[in-house]
Amino acid sequence: MTSMAARDATMFWLSRRTANDVFLLYCFAETDTAADELRAFVTARVEHIPDLRIRLQRIPGDLAYPRWVPAEFMSQQIVHHQPDGLSWPLLLTRMGELLGTGVDATEFPWRIHVFRRVRDAPQSTEPVVVVLLQLSHALADGTRAAAIARALFAPAADPVVHTHPGVSVDNSAKPPVGPAKTRAQPVDTCGQTCGWIANHANPRWLGVLRFPRQVVTTAWRGRAAYLAQRKLAELTATGEVPPPTTGFAPCALNPTSPVVDRDVRMLVIDADDFRIPGKTVTVVALTAISRALSDYLAENGERPARLGTALPMALPTQSTSRNNYRGLSIDLHIDEPDLRLRAELIADDLTTRRERALNPLLSAQDRVGETVPSVLAARDVQHADLDNVPAILDGNTVVSSVYRGPTDLTLAGAPVLFTGGFPALGTVMHLTHGIHGIGETITLSVHSDPKVVPDPDRYLQLLAHALKTVVAAHR
Repeated sequence: MTSMAARDATMFWLSRRTANDVFLLYCFAETDTAADELRAFVTARVEHIPDLRIRLQRIPGDLAYPRWVPAEFMSQQIVHHQPDGLSWPLLLTRMGELLGTGVDATEFPWRIHVFRRVRDAPQSTEPVVVVLLQLSHALADGTRAAAIARALFAPAADPVVHTHPGVSVDNSAKPPVGPAKTRAQPVDTCGQTCGWIANHANPRWLGVLRFPRQVVTTAWRGRAAYLAQRKLAELTATGEVPPPTTGFAPCALNPTSPVVDRDVRMLVIDADDFRIPGKTVTVVALTAISRALSDYLAENGERPARLGTALPMALPTQSTSRNNYRGLSIDLHIDEPDLRLRAELIADDLTTRRERALNPLLSAQDRVGETVPSVLAARDVQHADLDNVPAILDGNTVVSSVYRGPTDLTLAGAPVLFTGGFPALGTVMHLTHGIHGIGETITLSVHSDPKVVPDPDRYLQLLAHALKTVVAAHR
């Protein structure tokens, strides 16, 4: 049994208030394998993937952080959706419905949805199998989720070896995505006796006993964080560290109304049609999104002066947390009409935001959150204001970018064709984007609230046109 990291517990507590599961789509060529044989294939793989053989155990009263405990695979974790033979548009509709659901991590933290003989899918003239892997955000962030999927669908001849993924959000170098590993959290520093107590004593009492020490440690680390923040401000003033972002005002993409329905669209593109010398896939996609967003908003009567995006960045260091990333706030520079210059500005912004985010002084604030008593952390999540949009946002949309490795994945022998992903919608974000590559195929996924994007097909058309325009501007 392993105590959850504070950040992972926060993701679990948030899941009780809003849909925040991680969804990964993998499209495979159709296979003659029967449904029960596909189930047997997945079941056999799960036996060798520790991340898929655990569930969450809550501690009564949240007196201690939840724990990961061993769990057996349950048959209801594989859902074969009927009827077979859906058209691609109907499949997207069904997926939109699924994106509003959430798994109960205390029962099982993941589920697989299978759609057979899907017609008219991108990249194939034949029917395909679409697999939607749904994971609790407490179990994995986007990078770790891709590593889990790679272990699940790895070629049969390859052993499933668990190593730290170490994958950057930058797609340009195509870093390999490997199966995931979380470093075990130490129970205590008092040796085997404390280890035995942690495994056998009532966790509620352990939480009570740890409370005073956690309060003192949090206060001590809080002071260290204050000093680090002051030092960071000094370095920023002297120009040694890039300044923080100024944030972005809410616009039509960020209404106060709750998300009720969800639309999904996907643009699947050959990597050659995405490449610009000297620019990463992420920068090219952000530039295209900046053009498409501003054009769509203008067509619908509102084109704000500024637009920005929140971009999760995988941290390069190992962590006890399964959610090991930091959010970047990127200006999309829609005021720059020259797309070549706009791409440069976005690339520069991405570089400076990453440089600041990786400054060691910021880790002092992270260390404060690691020791907050669980009962206080749970209370903060319970009372967090999820009903109102802040005056200043990190971004008007979210863009998640992960390269998921080579095209050597298979489903019972059927090769993978492409992959996609759909960052969750919420109070602030009613439109999100995924940039996911596998092999020489890149998918731009769009997840939207119909109240904000009433015509998702038009937005996808603008996005496709914007991408061609951006690439053409560099040639």
